[in-house]
Amino acid sequence: MMIVMKDGATEEQVEGVVEKLHSIGAEAHLSRGEFKTIIGAVGDREKISEIPLAVLSGVESVIPVMKPFKLVSREFHPEGTVVKVGGAELGGKKFTVIAGPCAVESEEQVVAAAKAAKAAGAHILRGGAFKPRTSPYSFQGLGEEGLKLLALARDITGLPVVTEIVDVRHVDLVTEYADMLQVGARNMQNFLLLREIGLQQKPVMLKRGMSSTIEEMLMAAEYIVRGGNKNVVLCERGIRTFETATRNTLDLSAIPLVKGTSHLPIIVDPSHATGKREIIAALSMGAMAVGADGIMVEMHPDPRAALCDGAQSLDFSQFENLMADLTNLAPTLGRTL
Repeated sequence: MMIVMKDGATEEQVEGVVEKLHSIGAEAHLSRGEFKTIIGAVGDREKISEIPLAVLSGVESVIPVMKPFKLVSREFHPEGTVVKVGGAELGGKKFTVIAGPCAVESEEQVVAAAKAAKAAGAHILRGGAFKPRTSPYSFQGLGEEGLKLLALARDITGLPVVTEIVDVRHVDLVTEYADMLQVGARNMQNFLLLREIGLQQKPVMLKRGMSSTIEEMLMAAEYIVRGGNKNVVLCERGIRTFETATRNTLDLSAIPLVKGTSHLPIIVDPSHATGKREIIAALSMGAMAVGADGIMVEMHPDPRAALCDGAQSLDFSQFENLMADLTNLAPTLGRTL
């Protein structure tokens, strides 16, 4: 249920509605726009419907929400959300580029990648310290040492850092070092982890599960936002289909669909979507064209020697060319980098 307050509704009137909802055990989530405040009521539908909300002081209208997700819907928050990550932003007209190695391997590697990303115009540094891999024998990441190296790269370049969290037991540790927490595709429906991250205030990147629907992704985001953390960015990273020519199938249609349904920013990861470095540039420009808020791409000093996902990693020269292509395309779409 969404309670839309009148233009100029006082704080006292808003608090009156919130207290009424709390009195029956319902949750009240506030969305404050430039002119209106919207209160999202979450709880027992029958109890909420019994309250004469429409006649409360300052209330303009009461709107039932039929979608299973409430707080991430555009009905609850008509304006698009802008999420700040250090000095960078995701959302709005700016196209944000996140770049870096799949996995942190050494100080030399991650610092070199961070410097190259910064020089080419990227806004956020990515790098995995904990790596959930299909094979238990594959490189699993450097753990806390990897987090320390990411922090060092941030100190040197000024780029904020996003890294994946794979275990609820690591929440405090990763939060200590990272500017943004990433929930990977394999953990999109790890509801215990989502709830715990919802109690944090660090921005979160939520990747779409490899076999998940758009609704399931938005429901996963709802877990985080309901916990109190509104700083969520969605990521389309390709889904599993019958096609074997690419690692996954990039679903660019998800971008405008999500934009029309949710207020959360959404970016594209063309690296994991394809597994092929030679088509990353084309799909990155496609992401910008359909309205994505940014991209996350993998780049490495020497992709052939990478311990993880070298086939989908750009070298520094290829990344520079990608940034040049995006810079040239952006004005025609009314975007900036």
